[in-house]
Amino acid sequence: MQIQVSKTALSRALGIALLGTAGASAFAQDPTPPTETSASATDLDAVVVRGYRQSLQFATEAKRESTGFTDSIFAEDIGKFPDTNIAESLSRIPGIQLNRDVNGEGLNIAIRGLPSSFTKTTINGASVATASIGLDATNQNREVDLNIFPTEFFNQLTVYKSPTARLTEGGASGVVDMRNMRPFDVNGSQVTYSLQADYNDIAEKTSPRGTVIGSWTNDEGTFGVLVGVTSQRGKMGVEGYETVGWTNPNLTNAQCGNGGAPGGFPALGSACNVTGGNGWRIPDVVPNNASTIAAGLVPGQAIDAAWLQANNPGLTTAQIGEALIPRLGRPVHMSGDRDRDAFLGSLQWRPSDNAELYLDVLYTKAKRTNDRIDINLIGRNGALIPLDMQLDTNNVVTGATFTNAQFFLEARPYTEDVQYWHLTPGGTFWFGDAQDVKLDVQANMSRSWMFRDSPTILFNSPYTTLQYANDGNVPTWNTDLDLNDPNLGWTWNGGRVWAQNEKRVTQTRGVRADLQLGEDRNNVTFGVAWDNNQRRVQGFGDTGTDWQPYAFSQVSDAELAGYIVPGPLGFVTVDFERFMRDTNYAQYRDAAGEASGANTGGPTGGFDETTKAAYVMVNGESEIWNRNLRYNMGVRYATTDQEISGPVTIGGVRQWQTLTGDYAEWLPSFSAAWDVADNVVLRTSASRTMTRPNPSSMLPATTFTDISAQVANQGNPNLTPYTSTNFDIGGEWYTGGEGFVGLTLFNKRIEGYTYQGVTTRPFSSLGIPFESLVAEQQQAILSRGGPDVATVNVNQQVNADAELEVRGWEAIWVQPLSVVLEGLGFMANYTKLDIKTLGNDADALAGNVYGVAPSMWNATAYWENDVASVRLSYTWAEGAVGTGPNQQGIPFAQIYGEDRGQLDLSASYTLKGIRSEPQLTFNVLNITGEERRSYFAYPNAVNDMYDPGTTFTVGIRGTF
Repeated sequence: MQIQVSKTALSRALGIALLGTAGASAFAQDPTPPTETSASATDLDAVVVRGYRQSLQFATEAKRESTGFTDSIFAEDIGKFPDTNIAESLSRIPGIQLNRDVNGEGLNIAIRGLPSSFTKTTINGASVATASIGLDATNQNREVDLNIFPTEFFNQLTVYKSPTARLTEGGASGVVDMRNMRPFDVNGSQVTYSLQADYNDIAEKTSPRGTVIGSWTNDEGTFGVLVGVTSQRGKMGVEGYETVGWTNPNLTNAQCGNGGAPGGFPALGSACNVTGGNGWRIPDVVPNNASTIAAGLVPGQAIDAAWLQANNPGLTTAQIGEALIPRLGRPVHMSGDRDRDAFLGSLQWRPSDNAELYLDVLYTKAKRTNDRIDINLIGRNGALIPLDMQLDTNNVVTGATFTNAQFFLEARPYTEDVQYWHLTPGGTFWFGDAQDVKLDVQANMSRSWMFRDSPTILFNSPYTTLQYANDGNVPTWNTDLDLNDPNLGWTWNGGRVWAQNEKRVTQTRGVRADLQLGEDRNNVTFGVAWDNNQRRVQGFGDTGTDWQPYAFSQVSDAELAGYIVPGPLGFVTVDFERFMRDTNYAQYRDAAGEASGANTGGPTGGFDETTKAAYVMVNGESEIWNRNLRYNMGVRYATTDQEISGPVTIGGVRQWQTLTGDYAEWLPSFSAAWDVADNVVLRTSASRTMTRPNPSSMLPATTFTDISAQVANQGNPNLTPYTSTNFDIGGEWYTGGEGFVGLTLFNKRIEGYTYQGVTTRPFSSLGIPFESLVAEQQQAILSRGGPDVATVNVNQQVNADAELEVRGWEAIWVQPLSVVLEGLGFMANYTKLDIKTLGNDADALAGNVYGVAPSMWNATAYWENDVASVRLSYTWAEGAVGTGPNQQGIPFAQIYGEDRGQLDLSASYTLKGIRSEPQLTFNVLNITGEERRSYFAYPNAVNDMYDPGTTFTVGIRGTF
C-alpha cells in the first residue's frame, strides 16, 4: 500500500493535536506553519487515519518537525491504538523501561535510567495522579498506574525527553502526555465500535470487552461532540512462587560451639553469625512431636554444636550458621476479576475565527478481585531442624531433610474499587490583524480514590518431616502430608484472622495561561500556572483484636475443616463466602481502626502541595550555512509549598501531625534542531529538571513493614527535591515514508538523590512500646531473644552528598521494505545505560540505585496492505538490581530482577464491501509464556517468580 502524506496536511493534523490542548503546555513546543506541497498528497483533514504504517508515519513526521528530543505514538484509527495497554505502547519508544505487574500487564514506565516516580504524566498537559496500585506494588511514591486508562480514548502519546519552559515541572527524567480524542479530530459524524474477547491459559476463562465511540460535527465545522464508552470484564490468573527473602539460622553459642554463654548468641561478624539475618531458630532441644519421632530423633535431646555436626556431616557449625533458606517458601495462586468501565466526553466550539473552546471529561471505574492463596513452608521465625543438609559455595541450601517442619495456608482475598475522573476546560484566542498574538487558557481538576478490602485467613498444618531440594529454579519439597486435604488436621494454633483495609484519595487542580507573541515559528511566550496536588493514604486494621477471637469462637479447630476446600494448585483454600458470613466479617471490617500502614506496605499519611510557576520562552528560526536552524530557549521558575502529615503517638495519644516546608527552583532549558541536509536533522538540548521527593519517605512516623518486626521504616521530613542537569545530542536521517535512522547520546547528573540509610538496632532503642505491637510481632521479637536482644533493620531515606550520573545512548531504525514486499517493514531500537555515583556519599548511593535495566531493546516486524496486517513485536530488558542492600538483615543481600523478553503478535483482516467495513483482529500476548523472576543475592536463590500465562484475543471493529 503506497502512503504519501503531505507535510502541510500532517502539520495541520498535528496542529489540531497541538492547539486542541490550548493551555496544555506539552503540545506548544514545535508547531509548524502550512507549506505548499503536491496536490497528490493525502489530505489528513479529509480522511480518517488508518493503519499501523500510517501511525508510524505520523510519529516519524512529528519527530522530524520537533525542536527538542521527543517521541510520539499515534492511534492507527479512531479507538485503535497499536497496543491494548498504554504502558505497553510507550515501551516501543527508545529509552523507555516498562514495569509490569505480576499478571504481565504493563503498569507504568521509567525514562532513561531513572525510576518511574521521576516521570511526570499529564492528560492534555494537565497533571495526573492515580490512587490505584498493582497486584504486588505499593505505589508509595509519585508513580501513575497507566492501566486505569483505556487506550481506546487516546489518539496520541508523546514522550518529552528534553523539556521546554512551558512544560509542567516535576519530571526529572521526562514528561509523558496523553492526548484524548476530540470531535474536530474526526471529519463529520461517525460511530466506531469494537468487540473483543480475551482468553488467558492460566485463568482459563474468557474476558469480553467492548467500546463505542461516536462523534458529531455540524456542517459548518464550528461545533462538535464526541462521546465514548468502554467496558471490560476481565479474568486474571497467575501462578508463581515467592520467598519474602531468604534467611539463615540464629544459632546460640551452644549450637555454634564458640565457648560463649550457652544461652547467648554469637556477635554479628563472628563465626556462626558473619552476615546477620538470623530469622530461623533451631530449637535448643528436640521437640516431642510425631515428626521428630518419625525422623528417628530423641525428644528432649540437646541440639548443640556436636549434635548439629553429627546430623549434618561435612558441615561446620559456622557453615550451618550461614545456611540460606527461603523465609517463607510458597507456591502462590491468584485468580479474580479485572473489570473496568469508562466514559469520555469532549466538546469543541469555534464561535469565530479568533477563538476555540473545548471541554474534556474522562471517567473510569474499576472493580478488581483477587482470590490469592499461598502455602508457606515456615522458615521465618520457624523451628526447622536440619538433617543431612548440603550447601553450595554461597551457603545456599541445595538439599536437606527438615524435620519439625510446618506449613501454613495463607488466604488473602481482596476486593478493590477504583475511580478516576478528570475535567479539562480550556480555550485558545487569537488577536491582531495577523492573528499573531495567541492566548491559551486551561483549567483542570481530577480526583481518584481507591478502597481495598483485604482480609487474611491463616492456619497451620501438623508438623512433618520433608525432603527439601533447590536445583536453581524454585525450591521444592516432598512430604507425606496431603496439603490439598481439608481434613489433614489444620489448626488455628499459630494462625490468624485479620481484617485490613486501605483507602487512598488523590486530587489535582490547576489553572494555567500562556500568551504567545508572534507566529508559531518565531515568538516570545509568557506563562503562569497554579497547581495543587493532594494525596491521602489510610490503612485500617483489626489485626487480631476483635474479629480473630470472635472468628475462633465461631469456627473451632474441630469445625475448621468444614470451611476448607481443595484448591487449584495442589493445596487447600477457604470457602470465603461461608467463612465471612459465619464470622460477621463485614461488621469487623467496617469497625477496624486506623493503622500505621496498610497491608500493602504503604504507610498511613498524606501530602498537600501547592505550586506556583511562571516562565518565559523564545521560539525562533535562523540559518547557518544556508540550512534552517530551529531553536527553543526559556526559563521556568516554580515555588512549592508542601504539607506532610501522618499519625504519630505522643504521650500515649495517637494524633495526626503536619509538617510544612517550601522550596523554589529555576529551571532553564534550551533545544535546537539543525537541518544540515534535506533529510538529516541534528539536535542538541541542555536543561535543568526536577522531581519532588517521595512523600512516603517524609512521613513523621516509624512503621514496621513485616509481621516478624524485623524491618522498620522511619520518615525524614527534611528531604529536598531531586534536580537533574541534562545534556542531549543526536540526530536522524529520514529515509522516506515512515523510515528513519536515529542516534541520541544523553547525560544526566542528579543532585539530591536519596539512599536508604540502614542501621541494625535493638528493638528497645526505637522508642516504640512493646505492647503496641500486634501479638504476632511480639511473639517474633520474643523468639529472637526479647526486646533488648532482638534486632530491627531501620530504614530511612536521606539526600546523598553525591551526584548520580546517568550516561547513555539510544538508537532507532524504522525501515519500510517495500522493495522486498509491498507493505513490509521493521522498527527496532536499543538503549544502553551507564550509571555511576560521584561525591562523598558515592559508595552509599551506589548500592541504592535500583530498578533500572542497564540495556533494553525492542523490535517489530510488520506487513500491511489494504485489507490485512500482521505485526510481530519483541521487547527485552536486561535484569536489574531491584532493591537496596541489607535485605532481611544480610548486609550484602539485594534483590535482582532477571532478564526478560516478551513476544507478541497482532493481526487483522478487513472485510471490504460490507457495511462498516468490519475488521477482524487476532492478538497473542506473551506467545512463549515467559515468566517474571527475581532472585535474592544469588541466582539460585529465587526471590519470586510469576507466570502470567499467554493471552489470546479475537475481536471485530468497524465504523459507520
